[in-house]
Amino acid sequence: MYFIMLPEKSRNYETISVEEVLRELNTNANTGLSDAEVNERAKRYGYNEVPEKKEHPAKKFAKKFWGFTAWMLEAAMIVCIILGLTIDPARLVDAYIIAALLVVNALIGFIHEEHAARAVELLKQRLQVMARVLRNGVWQALPARFLVPGDIIRIRAGDIVPADAKIITSEEVEVDQSALTGESMPVIKRKGDVMYSGSILRRGEATAVVVRTGLNTYFGKTVQLVQTARPKLHMEEIISKVVSALLIMVSILVIVMFPLTYFYLHSLMFLADYVLPLAIMLIVFAVPVALPAMFTVTMAVGAQEMARKGALITKLSAVEDSASMTVLCADKTGTLTYNRLTVTHVVPMKGYSENEVLLYGALASQEANQDPIDLAFIRAAKERKLLINDFEVKEFKPFDPSTRRTEALVVDRNNGGRIFRVTKGAVRTLAEDLCRIKLGEDVESIMNSFAASGYRTLGVAKSEDGDHWEMVGLVALYDIPREDTPKLIQELRNLGVRVKMLTGDAKPIAREIAKIIGLGENVMSGKELKELLEKEPQKAAKLAEEADVFAEIYPEDKYFIVKSLQASRQIVGMTGDGVNDSPALKQAEVGIAVSNATDVAKAAASVVLTVEGLSGIVELVRIGRSTFQRIITWILNKVVKTFEIAVFVTLAFIISALFWHNPIYAVSALDVTLFLFLIDFVTISLSTDNAKGSPTPEKWDVPKLVKLGVGLGIFTVAEMFGLLFLALDYFHIGNVHVLHTYYFTAIMYMGVLTPFIVRERGPFWVSRPGKWLTIASVIDMVVVAFIALTGLPGPWGHLLTPITWQEFAAVALYCLFVNFAINDRAKLMLGRLGISR
Repeated sequence: MYFIMLPEKSRNYETISVEEVLRELNTNANTGLSDAEVNERAKRYGYNEVPEKKEHPAKKFAKKFWGFTAWMLEAAMIVCIILGLTIDPARLVDAYIIAALLVVNALIGFIHEEHAARAVELLKQRLQVMARVLRNGVWQALPARFLVPGDIIRIRAGDIVPADAKIITSEEVEVDQSALTGESMPVIKRKGDVMYSGSILRRGEATAVVVRTGLNTYFGKTVQLVQTARPKLHMEEIISKVVSALLIMVSILVIVMFPLTYFYLHSLMFLADYVLPLAIMLIVFAVPVALPAMFTVTMAVGAQEMARKGALITKLSAVEDSASMTVLCADKTGTLTYNRLTVTHVVPMKGYSENEVLLYGALASQEANQDPIDLAFIRAAKERKLLINDFEVKEFKPFDPSTRRTEALVVDRNNGGRIFRVTKGAVRTLAEDLCRIKLGEDVESIMNSFAASGYRTLGVAKSEDGDHWEMVGLVALYDIPREDTPKLIQELRNLGVRVKMLTGDAKPIAREIAKIIGLGENVMSGKELKELLEKEPQKAAKLAEEADVFAEIYPEDKYFIVKSLQASRQIVGMTGDGVNDSPALKQAEVGIAVSNATDVAKAAASVVLTVEGLSGIVELVRIGRSTFQRIITWILNKVVKTFEIAVFVTLAFIISALFWHNPIYAVSALDVTLFLFLIDFVTISLSTDNAKGSPTPEKWDVPKLVKLGVGLGIFTVAEMFGLLFLALDYFHIGNVHVLHTYYFTAIMYMGVLTPFIVRERGPFWVSRPGKWLTIASVIDMVVVAFIALTGLPGPWGHLLTPITWQEFAAVALYCLFVNFAINDRAKLMLGRLGISR
């Protein structure tokens, strides 16, 4: 029995021989560890992960009271406290309500951020780095966190190295350690070298033994695919600009209020006791108090909806970008087809049989890699009962996009240990680069015939000495297009997203597949695009935009395709699965890693699909647009309400002073404070509204949104003056406190009803509002009705004086009528003038 050493970080496995490491770790390179050994080591070493340092919840909650919005509310609260202690004790109530507003928003934001954090943890679990592990003599895929020292693992190009592991086979691999060491150039690793956890295998593949896990790894870094850092989104920048404009507008109106008030009333006490608190509350009102909570909930809801439909969001910007996507570049294999290749025809060359073509092709394949082409050859050889096991593969070079072939060094056990090499890959590459022959017309004719049927043709070649190669034969493979692909392509077209197919196949094959799945037949090769990019980049961008299919492309060509399309101002979605796809996935606005993508592709992408085909992408676009529309509703709602209240308060004062010589402040600071508090719940509920996505790709048109908001705001200001006429000339309200309650009811009802108007491009009844928006609105209206009819008691008398039920009914019915009968029609009229959401 061997003594198992604890694989401490200080243990120098880099200098110990492979045989000694296997002996120390008591592991067998051919069978791996047993379940009993794994359980024992898991108890000793723990999970293969580094515990994440998490911020204390109390500190996270305290941070909600720090920031521009919080500072504005806190400043307003301090001013109200000072005024309450020195001039008017009623101002203390304003301070209490502002404090409650601060706490409620902090609580809502904190609760939803905790939900979002849990969603990220769940996402991390669903997108764990997987490892190919040999246990009990069987290769299996397991989450990397379950690895223990002594495990035998297989790592391929595109994999993130899941733990510190020593290479035990003779393969040479290229490892990218830049994320760990900062070195920009990949490092060559051979048998006996240690690959460090978190590095990326760029080329080749190798079998290795795990020597260190978790905290004991050399760099002590957990490998993960989900990005937890959240950069500022373009959507947030747009909202900030709109809010800044509103803040400037309100500030100008507030500045005008002070000299005008003093000019007519000559009372510094009135300025301090009444105008100052109101001015502060109007400025606070222009600040998006509920924005952080609303934004967090909106994005979380969108991401959760997408996850349920098979699209996991790893970068939050993808929620917004998917709504704006105009072009989708989709890989043929696995996305538009089933990625289950079958051998349809075998054409042997002179001196060889069909069985020999399949045998040598199968020997140039490896089952452990689960590559669809390799599996097709192996499956065909087994179906013909070819004796693959009579041969031993001593060396295997997996498919390399730069050479476009696989290669194996084979020993014939039944023929005196004869050694030879076999390869399979692109026919022209094998013929011209290896065999140094020109393809005959008969071979070209066969390939063209296969291409016309949508078949992909591969060549098989053999060499006895490694220098002189000869063609063995041709094999036709067919990857059946998915049944739902034509339908889903049409759905994306209906959404204004143009689909372009990307494939390594030759032009004739690509054209035939495109015809079957309902794409156009304008085919461009990767070589043509690259040549044009060097000579005429503008023409290249134009032709890339017009192309339906990109054929004969290498993975690295995808990057140039994305750049060319972006030069034509397209918002590009790009699917990918391999290590060489990562530059294109990062460059595209919506990088989409397909369900079977490598770790590197998943880490580079902003979306990871959990379903095959295009269905997840269609849902990604739809949900992204719905989320976008919720934000648009919030912006419009904010513009209309801010314009309505700030402009009405200022104009009512000026007009009443000029024409009636009796300056009126129809809305008090308490009215605005209560409004901010109660409307908060309606605002946040917009994040879950049943928003209908646009039929075309979304794009920001802020001037148009502001025009629409101001246009509707002008109508609501005029309607507020209609209420003032009712109050003074019909109900003869002479008590300013009653007038404040009257207008508190009005601004609340208008504020609650406005979202129901602005949430739709067409008439308000076209779609049903969200459940929580409806519930929050009804509750708010009931609460306001109760306050209006009974008043709001306080320690120094009524803070809000009750109004009669006739006055309340008039305000409520008036608000309902003008919103749904006038403002909705005004919105449609503005839409016909080209001013719409």
